[in-house]
Amino acid sequence: MAKLILTQEVTGLGASGDVVDVKNGYARNYLLPRGFAMAWTKGGEKDVERLRSARKAREIATVEEAQAVATKLQSAPVKITVKTGDSGRLFGTVGSAQIADAVEASGLGSIDKRTVEIPARIKAVGNYKATVRLHADVSATLDLQVVGSK
Repeated sequence: MAKLILTQEVTGLGASGDVVDVKNGYARNYLLPRGFAMAWTKGGEKDVERLRSARKAREIATVEEAQAVATKLQSAPVKITVKTGDSGRLFGTVGSAQIADAVEASGLGSIDKRTVEIPARIKAVGNYKATVRLHADVSATLDLQVVGSK
């Protein structure tokens, strides 16, 4: 087992600043190369506190606030305008950063792009759903309308 410090939130494993034990292959082949974690050392305890304080600053403080933001996000669909070809296929894909920017542009508040989970790649015009993790106990389903422009 490898002992790691998470530098980013990993679904099903933990949030940034958490110290976790994972299998060696998972650490070596997935977490470390992608920058999701760093090796745990005694000197790394300072980094743990820094990561936790940064996470606290980004995180919504209470469950009630998170539920209020969740109801606001679920109230209306978010429209994302992207460049498309003649057949309706996108040039590229819609990512979590574009979704976070569209939420802010639509006036529903600002969310962190790292909290947006997209179940499948968005490569065509249409209606999609994404999940936004607002708090440890609260997540919101976001309705997306991907509209093409030429």
